[in-house]
Amino acid sequence: MTGLRVTPTVRYGRSRLYVSLPGGRNAAWYDRDTNRVSLVLGELRDEVLAALAPYLTGDFTVGPPPVPTADELVRLALHPDDDLAPNRPGEALHLALDAALGRRHLRADPRLAELDAQQRLGAELDRLEGTGWRVLHSVPLPGTDRIDHLAIGPAGVFAVRTLAARGRRVRVFDPLVATGRAEPRPELRWARRGAQRASLALAVAVRPVLAVVGAARLDVPPVPRDVRILADTEVAALSRLGGVLKPADVEALYGRARDRRTWLRA
Repeated sequence: MTGLRVTPTVRYGRSRLYVSLPGGRNAAWYDRDTNRVSLVLGELRDEVLAALAPYLTGDFTVGPPPVPTADELVRLALHPDDDLAPNRPGEALHLALDAALGRRHLRADPRLAELDAQQRLGAELDRLEGTGWRVLHSVPLPGTDRIDHLAIGPAGVFAVRTLAARGRRVRVFDPLVATGRAEPRPELRWARRGAQRASLALAVAVRPVLAVVGAARLDVPPVPRDVRILADTEVAALSRLGGVLKPADVEALYGRARDRRTWLRA
């Protein structure tokens, strides 16, 4: 058969080449991370391998699509109401502001600045997905607390707290953070607490991050070492940190983290 089309994709941090028939039906895919060709239409093995020949490297394996793992089956069976993956950055703020709309003037509502910071940082984190990361936004915890963003990738798991600076100077005095002339707040304590609760829920080490959005100046002392403090323009640096988790580990943790019920134990 001729006319097989090879289409490269990057989805959920995985680089794949899909081989499809002229009508669009998938015949196979080549997973570059595992160096495996998964045949959907086994009778087209020779044609598929011929189409993929320019892209295959090293010792590759060929076979039927892998059987879903236990984590993948759980994710497939996840009820939409329990799936946190669709959450937007600042989801809770979206809902609160929508509820307030029409009751009072919102232009001066400080939550608008918080929502803008959540959205800007969320967009930066979402760009990490092309380098093997998975990201969740606005993860609800028992009570009223939330983890602004949860980033899971080769460098580990990070609970990210967002601080809206709005063009002001930010100074860090562990555990306090002063934004402009406002009263200092224990932002580092809150960041640590979020990471601790995430670690309890996921049964894995979670590192706290304080991400400062839109600061005119960010003054960070040599300490603390347990909390990573970065500006929103520095988020991409996370993708350059040393590897801790394999792709399968990232997917398994993401599968657990996106289930709302996982966080009931936090």
